[in-house]
Parts: sequence; C-alpha cells; structure tokens
Amino acid sequence: MTSTPLPLLRSATPATSQAVAEEIRAALAEKVPIYPIGGGTSLDYGLAVQESGVGLSLSGLNQIIEYPARDLTVTVGAGMNLRSLAEVLAREGQQLPLDVPRAEQASLGGIVATNFNGPRRYALGAIRDYVIGIEAVDGTGRIFHGGGRVVKNVAGYDFCKLLTGSLGTLGVITQLTFKLRPLAETVRHVLADLPDGSAARELVLAKLSKSSATPIAIEVLAGSGWQDQGLEVDTLAIRLEGTTDEMTWMTEHLGHELDASGCINLRLAGEDFWERLIEFPAAGAAALVVQAHVVPSGSIPFMTKVQQLFPSASLLTHAGQGSITVKFAEPLPPGFSKLLIHELQPLATAHHGRLVVLSNHGSVDLTPQACWSGSPGAFEVMQSVKKQFDPQNILNRGRFVFGK
Repeated sequence: MTSTPLPLLRSATPATSQAVAEEIRAALAEKVPIYPIGGGTSLDYGLAVQESGVGLSLSGLNQIIEYPARDLTVTVGAGMNLRSLAEVLAREGQQLPLDVPRAEQASLGGIVATNFNGPRRYALGAIRDYVIGIEAVDGTGRIFHGGGRVVKNVAGYDFCKLLTGSLGTLGVITQLTFKLRPLAETVRHVLADLPDGSAARELVLAKLSKSSATPIAIEVLAGSGWQDQGLEVDTLAIRLEGTTDEMTWMTEHLGHELDASGCINLRLAGEDFWERLIEFPAAGAAALVVQAHVVPSGSIPFMTKVQQLFPSASLLTHAGQGSITVKFAEPLPPGFSKLLIHELQPLATAHHGRLVVLSNHGSVDLTPQACWSGSPGAFEVMQSVKKQFDPQNILNRGRFVFGK
C-alpha cells in the first residue's frame, strides 16, 4: 500500500466491491472515518485530515473487467492506474485522452474523484464526458450503480457526473466504464515566444480559438519554474493531432497565423516536452499549488495579475479552457491564507470563476473558504446531497467542503 501522510488507525486493501462495503460498514459501526486511497498522488489535495481513521486502498481493484474494443468502451476497477490502461488501449489503437501527472501511479478512481483535467480538455472534453458507467459504495456500505456501456437518461441523480469531483465524500468509487477515442496518427507540439503586453496576448489566443488548424491544446507557460526547460520568456505551446497529410498543412497554417500575430521564435518540441508539461502541477518543490478556473477570455488577465502580485510564481495556463495552475515556492509571505481570500479568489471571481488549492506542502493554514472558494449557497446544496449518501460523514471526513 502507498505510504500516506494520513493519520491511520489501520489499513485495508479489499479486492472486491463487497469487501469495500464491509470495510465501510465496519468503520461506521466504530464511528471512525474512512479515507479512500488510490495511487496516493493527491493525498494533499483539499484540507488536511484532522482525525485518525481507516485507510482504504483501492489497489486491489486494478483489473480490466470488460474491453469490447469495437464498441470503444472499457470497464475497469477503480484502482487501476492510467498508464497501465493506456498501454492496453494503445495495442488496439485507442486511448482515454486524460493528461494526469504521475500516470504510472494515479488511479482511475482517484482521477475521477478529483476531477483532474489536463490540456487536451480544450478540444477533446473533460473527464466527466468520458465516464459513462460507475459503481461506488456510499457511507452506509451500500453498493450503487449509475450509467453503463450505453448512455441513458434516467430520473434522479446522474451518478457519473455527481461522483466526478466529489473527492470520495459521497461514495468510494470501485468500478468505472469509459468511452474511448482512436489514437491520433500524428502529433506535433508547436512552441512560440509570446508578444509583450496583455492585450497582444489576448489577441493571439482569440485568433487561435478560431484557427482552422484546430489546436488540441493551447498552453501558456510563464515564470521561473520553466527556465530549466530552456524557456526564458513566456511561451505559447500548441498541440496538433491528425493524419500525416493534415499535420503538414496544419503546422504551416499555424505558423503563418502565429507570425502574423506577433509571436516569434517558432519551433517544434518533442513528446518529452509534452510529458514535462503534464507533470508541471506535481513536479519540483512547491510550497503551495493553486488552480483557477475562469472563462477563457479571463486566462491572460488572471495570469498577468498573478505575475504582478507574485513575481516568483510559476504558471501553466490551459488558455483555451480558462484553467491556470500557479506554483508558489518557499518562503510564502505571512498570512498567505488571507492573500488567497482577499487577492486571488476575488480575481478569479471577477473573471466568472473560482480558485481551489491543489496541494499544500508549506503548511499554510487553510480554511475551507481559502481552500475551495465558492458561495455558501452552493455549499449548502452540496451538504444536503452529502447527507443522503453519507449521513454519518465518515467518507473522507474533513478534507472537502463539508464540516466534521
């Protein structure tokens, strides 16, 4: 079982959904919390755990259950890691297009529970778009299902979407069915140095969003954390996918568009660069990592303001989808929690978005409001749903927006 900073009374590694249910019922009888553990890559996501409980490893649920390749679907145990699944799918020329740090560790159940979306969400969709079937165990030890190999509209909760991003607080995910996509024949990554000025950069991104080259991802890399990658200035990174013939035309067309927009130093990067980009939220030492989700037109204004407020911060902006990841190095200024609430959260709100804390290694004292932002009204609705699935609040107690 993966080593964990969680305060555990004991650990369990069930091999079936029924065994997961038994562990939850036992914890409920003991009145102790249950902490689901996938690959252990996001245990510092959310608030720090304050109570000792039972660590429930899903590593025993790591098998492919059904893979009808012709149907472009796959059903897997929630403990299977993304890299292992990708290798199986690649042999059939298929993929689950998720970009997640430490894919060799990150479990599929954990990826869904944290709703982690990477660069290709811009063109290929969010993780919740690929989950078409789910099995989970609620806080009473009851196994429930939603969806299946065929998407259906049903009355009541859409469990696939409800559990995506719930951080294991509504149910412990045990099984997932995903729809798949064919692998791209050819991939290229085009880099360019961005022009100076927020307005000029906004214009570049506005043109790219309408480009007939159809980028799969539009990324902006900024800050000192990228200098070891040889990027001394703020850089635009674009991923293209298609057939070999399409790629020739798209690369040439994109080059003309970037040149006309004032970008300079156009060049191609290899797959290793893309891998490093994906690893950015998790790689290297960082006291705190936060992520803003704003409207796409707010990406550059948000990024520019953060650079002004925190010159030493490093940023990765999924510009096409309005997601900005910011890494802060030690030492953090005193009262950083207040800075989050009074500076960064209002900045995200001004661009119709919100701010969440991805990881906190610097022991910043975070309140639920500082960690998750959001409106009290939304939290009240979430609390109401929580009581229906986990009335005794034993699932991941204290880590999400819910109180003790």
